[in-house]
Amino acid sequence: MTATLATDTTFFTASRLAAAIRERRVSAAEAMEAQLERIAAVNPLLNAIITLDEKAARDGARAADEAIARGEAVGPLHGVPVTLKDGHATAGMRTTIGLTAWTDYIPTADSTVAARLRKAGAIIIGKTNVPPRLRDLQTSNPIFGRTSNPWDVSRTPGGSSGGAAAAVAAGLAPLDIGSDAGGSVRVPAHLCGVYGFKPTQSSVPTTGSYADPPDMPRSFRLLFDIGPLARGVDDLILAHRIIAGADGLDTEVPPIATDEEPEPQLDRLRVAFAPEFPGVPTARDIADAIAGFAGAIDIGGARVGQVLPPHDFAAERALFSDFITWFSQAFQAPRENSPTLSAYLEALNQRDEFIHAWERFFDDWDVLVCPAMMCTAFRHQEMGMPIPVDGVETSYWSALSHACRFNLTGHPAVVIPIGLDREGLPIGVQLVGRRHSDMKLLALAKALARLTEGFIRPPGL
Repeated sequence: MTATLATDTTFFTASRLAAAIRERRVSAAEAMEAQLERIAAVNPLLNAIITLDEKAARDGARAADEAIARGEAVGPLHGVPVTLKDGHATAGMRTTIGLTAWTDYIPTADSTVAARLRKAGAIIIGKTNVPPRLRDLQTSNPIFGRTSNPWDVSRTPGGSSGGAAAAVAAGLAPLDIGSDAGGSVRVPAHLCGVYGFKPTQSSVPTTGSYADPPDMPRSFRLLFDIGPLARGVDDLILAHRIIAGADGLDTEVPPIATDEEPEPQLDRLRVAFAPEFPGVPTARDIADAIAGFAGAIDIGGARVGQVLPPHDFAAERALFSDFITWFSQAFQAPRENSPTLSAYLEALNQRDEFIHAWERFFDDWDVLVCPAMMCTAFRHQEMGMPIPVDGVETSYWSALSHACRFNLTGHPAVVIPIGLDREGLPIGVQLVGRRHSDMKLLALAKALARLTEGFIRPPGL
């Protein structure tokens, strides 16, 4: 074969591409050349990949083919090109966190996530764009500029893993690893029509993966999770199994069971759904899509109910905001609203109460099907300006209200695409499960994804 393949491998899932390379149906070098050609053609439209090491990509692909030719044992991602959100340290490759002060920062060691991907055979070809310090609903920074949505370049791909979601949706990479402190994996997955997973809190080591500059202590210990974005649930499962579990460095991550769970039968599932949360704006197209999806699950034989736990959703959202504010101010001079230790401990106690309420809810239900965000992809705008939801100007940060509560409580959540709105923009649904049920939730997501069309390639790309 030449670099222009008879089959377009650039839209293969990572799992499918890895199998094709292992079985010598395509060489890693051919697949990499096709990937680099696509990046050259499409990335200028989107600005999703902001650092690309073509030499390392080609060298890695050649080495992958040579290992197969020698009959060596290979990892589950052998020869597969992947990108990483520009917050994961990569030895010899620039890592900026979107900050001008770190424009030329080149780590000397890999993050745990990067090291584990390499050990699995993946070839890290570049980094995807982020907002400064990973803190915005959109993806733009003074170093690299703005990233656009592959479905409509006048709109945002979301943030802070917006570059990652745009790259995966546009066929620039089959897999990226993002991070999520308030929806930063799930919101871009929803807006770009791809799959994303936020695991149970403290499941994946944050060693070398920054929410703060690398010379500072980490502030977001309670909220910051690391998870994959991909074009199918199988890849979420594979990536999570590779990156999860203790590394001996992040002291908050215990050993994690990552044995793959069997896909459940629909007629044995108990599925709660909520087209919207109390007091949280939700576009009608999204609510209708979720109700329709719940109907399809019901027809499939599951026990389905429209139900939520009976607690104060506004207080839960406000508590998340308090933690974000406190963590953001952690290394600044004390302010009048800085919490006392007793106030902080009381907030942790209130957080425990919300965790317990959700855990009791999941005694009765296997999964909650709910929105990932209040609207579909909105047009590029200044951070903090109101966002229209069905024509009504809505607070900018309200857009996190469906996703952020599960950062507060630490529950795992998957986003899968379930259709398009009236403007032809993707709608994702959030699937939430019991804490520490990650592999069961992913298996359940795989079963429910069979009721959808799956990943849809953005028009024109």
